[in-house]
Amino acid sequence: MTTHSGGIEDGAGGGPVRHIPVLLNEVLSALMPGRGQVVLDGTFGAGGYSRAILERGADVIALDRDPQAIADGHALAEAFPGRLKLIRSRFSDLSAHAPQGGLDGIVLDVGVSSMQIDKADRGFSFQKDGPLDMRMSSTGPTASDVVNRFKVSDLTRIFGFLGEEKMAGRIARAIEAQRATKPFATTRDLAGLIEMIKPRRARDKIHPATQVFQALRIYINEELLELAGALFAAERTLKPGGRLVVVSFHSLEDRIVKRFFQDRFGKRGGSSRHLPEARQDPPSFEPIGKVVAASQAEAVENPRARSAKLRAGKRTTGASLPADMTLFGLPDLPVIAARGG
Repeated sequence: MTTHSGGIEDGAGGGPVRHIPVLLNEVLSALMPGRGQVVLDGTFGAGGYSRAILERGADVIALDRDPQAIADGHALAEAFPGRLKLIRSRFSDLSAHAPQGGLDGIVLDVGVSSMQIDKADRGFSFQKDGPLDMRMSSTGPTASDVVNRFKVSDLTRIFGFLGEEKMAGRIARAIEAQRATKPFATTRDLAGLIEMIKPRRARDKIHPATQVFQALRIYINEELLELAGALFAAERTLKPGGRLVVVSFHSLEDRIVKRFFQDRFGKRGGSSRHLPEARQDPPSFEPIGKVVAASQAEAVENPRARSAKLRAGKRTTGASLPADMTLFGLPDLPVIAARGG
């Protein structure tokens, strides 16, 4: 699963992106997998991280909410008999799939995968016409449901916060006007409307629809809530000395990871209006290195890596701290209907 903004990746909403594991060497360096260890890959995708971890000798529990990713992973499981366990699951539920003694490592590559982007029938890409879907799990409400049914005020908040779209209100009002006569059914229906409101200029680096598509995808799949839940679950599940490595791709994701580690390292100062006052609890994590970004060479080879950031921490013997969602300062958005798989 992987994305996009803070620097927003063209592929996240647009054209095909060949799957290359982002920051692979840096992930392995922070994770340090080895024989006798059990590592959980919470975002299996095409299996790039899992394969590399298996090659280092560790066993892998791989999660993905996308049934196609799990089905495609059976060939890798056969290549490493008895060492790769594939499970269809949200990564926020990772603690339910860990061995009783805990995990030696967890890696999360946050967002949408290149395989999902490349398939027009999944509805993630505005450069491939397909149904306006965007569901990672293929269950629950679709992007079409949101665009055709939500109030203008709700669409404005979704586009403005999750997509950081400056013209969120104008786009939402245009959607309301158009859907009254012709509901939005395909990715090109929506992208075409946005292009009329935000004509692409020669100097623009991203397509005009990128931010709205990003916002809908994040909202439909509850990606920020999922990430927050996965971080708390990782804290409960890692052994002392176990390592948590997170690769994020846009500012909203990275802010959540940063605040989590800042709090769990015991460095929270209470200076932000979003953060409660600092506690005296023993830190539950200690830092592993500094924040890592992709090199210029990797960004050229793999456009997905342009905005990637890696943050990592090692579990201490300190107790797990409360799973307090106010830590992240997330806004109140309309509740998505049924929670998918």
